[in-house]
Amino acid sequence: MEIERSDIMLNMNKKLIQLAAQDNHIKVAIVGVGKMGKGLVNQMTRIKGMIPALVINRNGEKAINALLSAGIKREDILFSNTLSEINTGIERGKYVVSEDMDMAAKANDIQAVVDATGVPEAGAKISLASIDNKKHIIMLNVEADSVVGPLIHKYAKETGVIYTGTAGDEPGAVMELYDFALGLGFEVLAIGKGKNNPINLDANPETVYEEALKKELKPNMLAGFIDGTNTMIEMTCMSNATGFVPDIRGGHGIVSNIDDLTGFMRLKEDGGVLNKYGIVEYVRGIAPGVFAIFTTKLEEVHNHLRYQNMGPGPNYVLYRPYHLTSLETPITIFEACVNHEATIAPTEGVISDTVTIAKKDLKKGERLDRIGGYTVYGSIEEHKVAMKENLVPIGLIDENTKVLKDIKKGEFITYDMLELDTTTTIYKLRQIQDKKMG
Repeated sequence: MEIERSDIMLNMNKKLIQLAAQDNHIKVAIVGVGKMGKGLVNQMTRIKGMIPALVINRNGEKAINALLSAGIKREDILFSNTLSEINTGIERGKYVVSEDMDMAAKANDIQAVVDATGVPEAGAKISLASIDNKKHIIMLNVEADSVVGPLIHKYAKETGVIYTGTAGDEPGAVMELYDFALGLGFEVLAIGKGKNNPINLDANPETVYEEALKKELKPNMLAGFIDGTNTMIEMTCMSNATGFVPDIRGGHGIVSNIDDLTGFMRLKEDGGVLNKYGIVEYVRGIAPGVFAIFTTKLEEVHNHLRYQNMGPGPNYVLYRPYHLTSLETPITIFEACVNHEATIAPTEGVISDTVTIAKKDLKKGERLDRIGGYTVYGSIEEHKVAMKENLVPIGLIDENTKVLKDIKKGEFITYDMLELDTTTTIYKLRQIQDKKMG
């Protein structure tokens, strides 16, 4: 069963048209113009009542080019790293570009900040600064959310602003199905996402370089997709938003089409692969879709579902065959700024972690790199297990991380094996989160 979103969009469109007619546009700051950020910049220029008023990137020329690619005239773009000039430019209706990430939260007229960096440390800093300045924060950065999202969400709630993942990203698309099923009184048994290809644990920026160029992606981003880390991070975000957990470490990763999925997504004693219900999972063969498996205890409802060609039961699937990533982010911006609602947030606390595994043999004294690099990859595990085994969340790993003892390829990495950069914002937040919420 596929879910229609026409009512949601009609309501959003009407309200945004009203805002535009009153010259009361939602002014948004977008940080990062990679694949996701550039797409969002372009899409927002076509939406009434909403403006990408401030676009920030380390290379300002890329931010300017993102606006130009959307049809914005060069004379309508102002470049500045000075707060007073940025504020004046936004007030005068200019599209403002900056290379200073801090300006997103500080600019006067900005209502919401979209983090599209994909960098854990940047996400932590942007989120905190946005909350401190009472701006809603929209995360196109599951890498940061999976590590410290529960704590940041707590801070945002206490401040009265919205901290949210985004519509169009797979966790947000899954949440749409989950809320739909729960809202109708069904029992949700499993949620998850499709994956395009088999996991290749050896993928690195060099092996994926040519493919990355063709897809206009950074090589490390594509490597993080192919080695499975991104999938694990997305499932972690789903877990922290719903309380669902991985059935086994790393998930089953079965191969299935949508018609056969309910046969796999049932308990082992009933012919499926699951040890328990209330789980997050990924499936090869249904990408780019997302799914929710549900059931009911009422025989009459079973009869009705069978009548509607939902299958023989007792388990049924809600399926969304697409997710449009950043192109759907305006939905989340609208929900945060107008309705004061989140698309998806880690409301259940710290339920799961994406823990770190050695991608190759690592030697004492060696420096590690980041997600999608040459040295480590991630796997989902329940937080309580990760804490008991002292496992390191992969979002804490960066180029300043030093190996303290030899680590074998495939070995799960514990805190005592590494010297982490304890000066980073994300490390400090994670320490607080583990003490307060762990």
